[in-house]
Amino acid sequence: MSAPQLQAVQCADCPIRHRAVCAKCNTDELETLDHIKYYRTFEAGQPVIWSGDAMSFVGSVVSGIATLTQTMEDGRTQMVGLLLPSDFVGRPGRDTAAYNVVATTELVMCCFRKKPFEDMMVETPHIAQRLLEMTLDELDAAREWMLVLGRKTAREKIASLLAIIARREASLHKETVKGEMVFDLKLTREAMADYLGLTLETVSRQISALKKDGVIVLQGKRHVTVPDMQRLMEEAGDDSDGGFLV
Repeated sequence: MSAPQLQAVQCADCPIRHRAVCAKCNTDELETLDHIKYYRTFEAGQPVIWSGDAMSFVGSVVSGIATLTQTMEDGRTQMVGLLLPSDFVGRPGRDTAAYNVVATTELVMCCFRKKPFEDMMVETPHIAQRLLEMTLDELDAAREWMLVLGRKTAREKIASLLAIIARREASLHKETVKGEMVFDLKLTREAMADYLGLTLETVSRQISALKKDGVIVLQGKRHVTVPDMQRLMEEAGDDSDGGFLV
């Protein structure tokens, strides 16, 4: 397995700037962050960190998708979360990683050296405030996902996941979530099955059914057009505001 590559990205050109942990930072604070940050690129399938390993950094997903998994003593593995662009990785104040983090697609991360970042949280209220907001959003999203996994049908689960990805894409591009939406589905159907607690066959069957019914249009396996976001949200079993935090 090859080592993660370094990649340079300027803050002014960062696609997640308005959603990331640094979203509220002023120019001076961004300059301070610049001294403790670095960028890393991981290939699809490459681990970012293993559960229990010492974690020397925290950071944000700039592009790509990663999975959070936990492995039981007998080797069984459960996917417990997805990391999408702007999501935060790591926990200040904790020395080791709580979960396995593995790149699902090519993944670019903006990393901060952990100890300097923790010090900056004390000195910079904007950082601590934004991280608290993101943590509470993540808690609400986790509770919402419990509903998806526990009560929704297979069709509703697929529609819910597509809606989450579509809404996140819209948020990153500062677009309104209504009418037609177009995005690339970077998750494989195997990954979708693992995350949703479904079989691969069920995922493929439900995606085909949504396509046949005109809820989605597929170009290849990954390029998705949603002609009407309201209809997709109805298929997901949610009201007009979506019910999901992205």
